[in-house]
Amino acid sequence: MNKATRKAVIAGNWKMNMTPSQAKETVEKTAALVKGKDGCDIVLCVPFVDIASAVEAAKGTNIKIGAQNVHFAESGAYTGEISASMLLETGVEYVIIGHSERRQYFGETDETVNQRTKAALTAGLTVILCVGEVLEERQSNITNEILSMQTKLALAGISTEDMKKVIIAYEPVWAIGTGLTATPQQADEACGLIRSVLADLYDETTAQSTTIQYGGSMNDGNAAELLAKVHVDGGLIGGASLVPEKFDAIVTAAQ
Repeated sequence: MNKATRKAVIAGNWKMNMTPSQAKETVEKTAALVKGKDGCDIVLCVPFVDIASAVEAAKGTNIKIGAQNVHFAESGAYTGEISASMLLETGVEYVIIGHSERRQYFGETDETVNQRTKAALTAGLTVILCVGEVLEERQSNITNEILSMQTKLALAGISTEDMKKVIIAYEPVWAIGTGLTATPQQADEACGLIRSVLADLYDETTAQSTTIQYGGSMNDGNAAELLAKVHVDGGLIGGASLVPEKFDAIVTAAQ
């Protein structure tokens, strides 16, 4: 991490876990553990039904609440979808867009990721934008090409000013939910590649000020080593974010 030029952000992605009552309890337990640990921004991205209880439980703490997806339209005949303005009114400040599970299981494309990103930014939300390669792409030595393409397409039409509210999460698809983790060197190289793409798209100042997280099975055991790398500015945490003690250990490593 390079805290001199950009924020470290530790964000939990609860995925499809926790009822509203469980969410309240987990946020409260997590808040007690991370109290006063202000060396990084702390975010919990929860299921839609948990947002109200999570926001209430997080009041007065150093935890911010995020959503896991957003639709690109402001309103309309999109059964089951949630707009950015709806999220904003609930007290959400962050939203994950383009997670590999959304791309793999629910038909997200680079185009819809871009549309959702624009909608979220217009509403004033901070976007956690996910990019990452599958195992076959890494084995074929085209990781850099994939990351470059996804980053460029996702950020098409996004201004330099808008980039102040964009966090990028590098999440190698092969390391999500598999227990596999990129080596610290692999994570640093990938995050550095994304940073070089940002420099080409915008400028060096934007590239150096943009937070780039690692999102592939970071946990309480490997966080310190990953976060020690210069281009890894935090983590998008899956399973470990459901356990307050493990999440706290990652936050502590980011201090």
